[in-house]
Amino acid sequence: MADALLILARIVLFAAVLAPVVAAVWKYVQKPAVRAIFKRNVSSYFAGVLGYLFIVVFVVAAVFLAFPPEFFTDNESTLDHLNRWFPLLLVFLIPAITMTTWADEKKLGTDELLFTLPATDLEILLAKYLSVATVYTTVLVFSAPVVVTLAFVGNPDWGLVLSNYLGYWLAGISLLSAGMFASSLTSSPTVSFILGAVVCAVPVLMGDLVPVVFGFLNLELHQFQQISEVVSVPEQLRDFGLGMIPLSGLLYFASLSLFMLYLNLVVISERHWSRSRQTGMGAHYVIRTLALLVALVSLNVIAAHASVRADMTAENLYSLSGTTRTLIDKIDNKRPVTIQAFLSQDVPTEYTTVRRRLIGLLRQYDQLGGGRIEVRFVDVEPFSTEAEQARAYGIEPQRLVEIREGRRFEQNVYLGLVITSSFDEVIIPFLGPGTPLEYELTRSLRTVSNEERLTVGILDTDANVRSGSQGFSLIVDELKKQYEVEHVSPDNEIEDGKFDVLLAVMPSSLTQPQMENFVAYVKQGNPVLIFDDPFPWVFNTGMGVTQAPRLPKPSPGGGMFGMQQPQSPPKADGGQATTLLRALGITWDNGEVVWDTHNPHKEFFAVVPREFVFITNTSGNSKAINPDSRITRGFDEVLVVFAGTVPRPGKDSGVDFTPLLSTGPNSGIFEWDEFSEDSFDPFRMSSARRIRPDRVGFEDEYAHVVAARVQRKAGGDKIDAVFVADIDMISDWFFEQRERMMVDLQLDNVEFVLNAVDVLSGDESFLDLRTRRPKHRTLERFENLTRQFVQTAQKAEEKVEEDAKAELERIKESFKKQREEIEANENLDPRAKAQMLRNLEANESRQLEVEEARIENEKRSELEQIAADRERKRRAEQNWIIRWAVLLAPIPAILLGFVVLTSRALSERRDIAPARHV
Repeated sequence: MADALLILARIVLFAAVLAPVVAAVWKYVQKPAVRAIFKRNVSSYFAGVLGYLFIVVFVVAAVFLAFPPEFFTDNESTLDHLNRWFPLLLVFLIPAITMTTWADEKKLGTDELLFTLPATDLEILLAKYLSVATVYTTVLVFSAPVVVTLAFVGNPDWGLVLSNYLGYWLAGISLLSAGMFASSLTSSPTVSFILGAVVCAVPVLMGDLVPVVFGFLNLELHQFQQISEVVSVPEQLRDFGLGMIPLSGLLYFASLSLFMLYLNLVVISERHWSRSRQTGMGAHYVIRTLALLVALVSLNVIAAHASVRADMTAENLYSLSGTTRTLIDKIDNKRPVTIQAFLSQDVPTEYTTVRRRLIGLLRQYDQLGGGRIEVRFVDVEPFSTEAEQARAYGIEPQRLVEIREGRRFEQNVYLGLVITSSFDEVIIPFLGPGTPLEYELTRSLRTVSNEERLTVGILDTDANVRSGSQGFSLIVDELKKQYEVEHVSPDNEIEDGKFDVLLAVMPSSLTQPQMENFVAYVKQGNPVLIFDDPFPWVFNTGMGVTQAPRLPKPSPGGGMFGMQQPQSPPKADGGQATTLLRALGITWDNGEVVWDTHNPHKEFFAVVPREFVFITNTSGNSKAINPDSRITRGFDEVLVVFAGTVPRPGKDSGVDFTPLLSTGPNSGIFEWDEFSEDSFDPFRMSSARRIRPDRVGFEDEYAHVVAARVQRKAGGDKIDAVFVADIDMISDWFFEQRERMMVDLQLDNVEFVLNAVDVLSGDESFLDLRTRRPKHRTLERFENLTRQFVQTAQKAEEKVEEDAKAELERIKESFKKQREEIEANENLDPRAKAQMLRNLEANESRQLEVEEARIENEKRSELEQIAADRERKRRAEQNWIIRWAVLLAPIPAILLGFVVLTSRALSERRDIAPARHV
């Protein structure tokens, strides 16, 4: 409801801004001659079948472009796919609307009569323009079935949809003037259509054609590429597609309309030129046209650097938050902050938005900060002095790959920041597509503007977070951006209250003395963040997973000669961490792994095992991510890998147990020997466990807790801890994914650990800012249907597994009965009986082997059939949605055409004398 009211308020504000323009246009249209031309052109478009045919084709094409198969794979309730193709769609739609504007007048000879009306050339031109703009607006309204379909399958951000359609409308009415210009050059509507498509294609394809032409001619792009992007329609539509209404975009479309209308005016005014001065007048207008073009392009290039825009998104993603504004106000004028942005001029397409939004945000920081913040933009070219300066700060170029025109391009890209003050310095080496820009900037500002930082201790365990050699280096780098980070040895007593938060990864690997030191610190009520894992996938060496809690500690020497090294001391409690769990008042089985069939990413459905658990509130458990906890509020999705479970303690445990992350109802638990089997790593000379390929789980319909906050404020030792039964979720891959977006996943793993540290330390300044991003608006209806297919398939798979086991048990039972009969036969002497039993065992072994292979093949075939059937149903549902969208989309236009054409035919028939009726 709040979102709807906010959108309504924005519409009212926007209408108030446009009201003077609309009033001026309305007053202008009231002139008799202008009104006559306007009504004549609008009615002529809807007077024939061809106009409605164009509308039907446009609407059907829009549906196909908005809802390709990738739309359902992406599982995002947006118009991103239509945004990508809409400029090209306009290249054909606009000429279809404008091709008769001037060409028909010349063809029929009515242009001379038109210009004898009591109106100036400018008034006639604007009347024509308003008429085609009205037609285009009507056509755009008829594309409403696209929005209806989007709302049917998902829950879109209506502010974003409104921004998208405003962009469509502005792009269309600006290109209408280009189509009209093409129509003014010929008397043939067909030629006018072709010319219009060519003229409209110039601003639409400018950004793509310029690099190709310059590459063909072996010329350097540099500044000209920036100009070509500024005057490109798709580039200008990009901000509208993100949910913003930028001043630069409004100015661009107004400039394009103004320039093309001026060309129209020049062409229709040519009849006033005297023949003796044709050449001179032509040269005069060419110069004026070029001057206008240069002025408009220059104005747009300048406006492109401005950051003035209206934010239409429901979450106000592109407006500085109150947290940021408050922080800027608190910066001491005597200790100003300097932000140096080392940016490459040319970046790959997927980084263009990052670069532009970063520049826009920095300009807002600069404007709000006044003398407290100084922003410097440093354009970095490879091998330049600026590149050496960036490297001196620790900002290295990232080697990025982009595919353009079917060719592979590699380039070094700089997108780094240096934030300094007299207190401190923060280096952000690279900002990727997944980086929350405002959070990074604001956090760094606060870090350098404060004299002291809070301290996070990292406990030394077999996870080796200190060295980062085990895949946990990036979490340390991330924490250092906000906190002082110290490594803590468990061999000695840990000083009470020394750390604001103590991070312990794999405490189950500690020895008994080390565990006792750690537990003593925990019992003093010090905040601790604990990550442990029954099956740490990050330690998968290819030969299996090492360093699981149930496996012995690796030899100190390791390597190929690890067997010659002294044996490692045993783990405390045999790796079960019983001492720690007893102090926390919880239980945890170090041999149990949870799984969940819920997977909202259909592109990964066949390649990601069910032990990769996607925790979302759309899994059937509305509190899978606890919406009430300050740690997890605002999260959309967290991925855990072969995680354990933390059962709820009993009511008499004396602790406050708050689940943070849980599975959905379509989940279950694997016991240690059900999902893994013994292996050995010859390189590390250590025990390992590998995944059993034949594992099949059974749903227990419970939501299993994966992470929880545990507190005890009275009635015993004080406890303040967060326990997470998975260490993979904080491995380096998740930090790299957050920055680079290597796959299309927006995960909250990094935000989870940072929020947990902040809440435990008592600093909650950045919690809301860290999760400030678009709400994950999925295709809810399609998800619900897909979930039903998955559940049906899961039950079928369980039945197949049960049937296979029952068949094997039947065979074993048959041999058992034969064995019992032989043993009970008193007519056989012991030697014969023993021989018969040996023969029976050999026969049983051979037959069981054959039967197991047969049953396994049949089971595999049935499982493949079930998977194929599930995929067919999913695709059938997808095709059903598209088919109905395509069928329903043209109905409004067809109905309007039928009503208008029928009423016109009846009106004409009434005007004919009855005697002349056929």
